[in-house]
Amino acid sequence: MLTSLQLGLIVLGLLVVVAVLLYNRWQTRRLQPRRARTAASPAAEPTLGAVEEADLEHHRHEPTLGADWAAALPAAAAASTAVLDAQLDAIVALTPESVVSGDAMLAALPGTRRIGSKPFFIEARQSETQAWESPRAGQRYEELKAGIQLANRHGALNEIEFSEFVVKLQAYCDALHLSADFPDMMVEVGRARELDQFAADHDAQLTFTIRATRAAWSPGYLTQHAAMQGFVAGALPGRMVLPASQPGAAPILVLQYETQAALSDDPDQAALRQFSIGLDVPHVARSERPFVRMREASMQLAKAMEGLITDDGGQPLQTDAMDRIGADLEVLYDALEQRGLAAGMPLTRRLFT
Repeated sequence: MLTSLQLGLIVLGLLVVVAVLLYNRWQTRRLQPRRARTAASPAAEPTLGAVEEADLEHHRHEPTLGADWAAALPAAAAASTAVLDAQLDAIVALTPESVVSGDAMLAALPGTRRIGSKPFFIEARQSETQAWESPRAGQRYEELKAGIQLANRHGALNEIEFSEFVVKLQAYCDALHLSADFPDMMVEVGRARELDQFAADHDAQLTFTIRATRAAWSPGYLTQHAAMQGFVAGALPGRMVLPASQPGAAPILVLQYETQAALSDDPDQAALRQFSIGLDVPHVARSERPFVRMREASMQLAKAMEGLITDDGGQPLQTDAMDRIGADLEVLYDALEQRGLAAGMPLTRRLFT
């Protein structure tokens, strides 16, 4: 016969075992990545699918402006706008012996329109419309010009690059019987260095990192919350963007997380402990209020997902630090506009590429 003491000890032991099991189960669930709520749940949050399909498709491909972008564009697409600008390019006037066909111009183009890290461009004035455009098949041109970009994020145009540009352009002129009026190399290299220094002094690429303070997140949980802040799927795995208000403009913000987690066979089990929100300042128009939206989106996501906003070094970003960043950006925007290189302009995006 069990005494009352023995029975009490057995019951107490069972309660301890049950408590330990429950605690371990709670700990396991607490440490599992948080998952996105499904539409069947009464408290379901809007998911990425709640974004209108037409709008999602419209912004699916992020607009970019690579250093060799003009060479990659179809001739018909590039024809609508002249690219060369005296502020950003060393321009060479080309004089033909007679009217030149667009077919001949296209056939004579070199295989690559890059000199080192700098793109160069060929433009022509159409005989009928008198508009400057990239050469197109079936068109006729009576005046031409070429140019090489003076600076970009790879640095300033140097003497070697300028010399290679002259050699490549002279071969093009020989094929089409054009005469070229080349500018002075040292003058153009000097302009390139000055422009590069200005760009270096007024460049800004900001990144906020949101780090989990408690449980990790699954990719679905993250994208679900990001969609509520206006982010849509980007062109690459682990990337979402906040689209600009104008079609063709660079995205306002870019949200990034681990590519490996985005490509996981079981995304619900992939664990994310941080993600970043980035702003390429010169690429986004001031009118979009990009830093304000970056700050608001980061704070909303950190609050909803139990995260902490930090800088690249892991230091928490407080309100006063964000205020200082915002004030500094206003000064930067003013300087860019005074130079004729307002943030978000195609010319500005080309310089800061």
